[in-house]
Amino acid sequence: MAKKPDNNISATAGASAAWLNDLRYGRTVSLRFFKRNAWLLVSLLVAVVALMGLRYKTKTKMNEIRQLQRELVRAESSKLQEKAAYMSLIRESEMQRMADERGLGLSFQEQPPYRLSVK
Repeated sequence: MAKKPDNNISATAGASAAWLNDLRYGRTVSLRFFKRNAWLLVSLLVAVVALMGLRYKTKTKMNEIRQLQRELVRAESSKLQEKAAYMSLIRESEMQRMADERGLGLSFQEQPPYRLSVK
């Protein structure tokens, strides 16, 4: 007895090949398909463009944030340098040296000021 070929396997393979052939020659994606699904295609296109715009906006904002963070670090460094220069200028010994250097005859009091009262 000869074995009978399995029609299900050959039918499936034939349908798959026919579908691929139709897709290859553009018969599956017809004008009717686009007319029927125009709203879906337009909404997908709008969503893709919106996502691309959002990605671009996010990237530009991230670059701006990085630039501002670098600027902040530089500003903090500059602030520390200025503070150090200011603190060195207001030290008592530095003030006394500057007064002596300019010959002002100023000196720091050793005792706190007191009030005179008239009786």
